[in-house]
Amino acid sequence: MATPANAPRPSVMQLNIKDKTQLFMSYIRLFKEGGIFVPTTREYRLGDDVYVLLSLPEQAQRYPVAGKVAWINPARVGGGRVQGVGVRFPDDEKSHQLKAKIEELLGSALGADRQTQTL
Repeated sequence: MATPANAPRPSVMQLNIKDKTQLFMSYIRLFKEGGIFVPTTREYRLGDDVYVLLSLPEQAQRYPVAGKVAWINPARVGGGRVQGVGVRFPDDEKSHQLKAKIEELLGSALGADRQTQTL
């Protein structure tokens, strides 16, 4: 599907997750397709297209994700949370594989009842 010539290009964000604790805090398991929280001070609106280059712990590969903003932590958000956006993964095969990889890395931590950057 072609995009109109005047449509804004998705902004590009990079997220380098260094360890499993940070991955747990950033992964959005609430989304069926999976998602990731990206700290940023840039203003976004729900539904904005974004392109995330994601690096996972213990993985040499960077995973490109063309997602949509589906969660916003505004500036001065409470509860010790960081300002940023939650990006919903697209419903495609690459994203299904990425979600499976993240959940494999997190293992039993997925069931933990700890606060994350989103919910």
